[in-house]
Amino acid sequence: MGIDTTVVWAVIIYFAVFMYVLLDGFDLGIGLLFPFTPKKRDRDTMMNTVAPVWDGNETWLVLGGEGLLAAFPVAYSIILSGLYLPLIFMLVGLVFRGVAFEFRFKAKEHEAHLWDKAFIGGSVAASFFQGVSLGAFLDGIA
Repeated sequence: MGIDTTVVWAVIIYFAVFMYVLLDGFDLGIGLLFPFTPKKRDRDTMMNTVAPVWDGNETWLVLGGEGLLAAFPVAYSIILSGLYLPLIFMLVGLVFRGVAFEFRFKAKEHEAHLWDKAFIGGSVAASFFQGVSLGAFLDGIA
């Protein structure tokens, strides 16, 4: 009796997506709460809370996607073709968020608000299109 690699890969993919949702949900939550935090000191504290780990969280999403491609290429092609637009917009939101996160610390005082807005916009876009992708995925299954 051997180990079924299909089950192993499914567990790896589920675990990777779960870890992404768990860990990056904290980062996205900070981005969504950012416009409701008026004090600069509080905003800086929020950003410094996630600074050490924010870029590693997206690695779980990459692992889930690449695991799906490696283990289940037919499922990958069907899912990706059905969710192409929402996933691209989600990735654009994640890129905006990442760029804004990095440049916010390097920006001059009068430019920081632009990067704050980009961080908020990227977080809102990523969250919204993750929901759209999940809804479309579940609608296709049901």
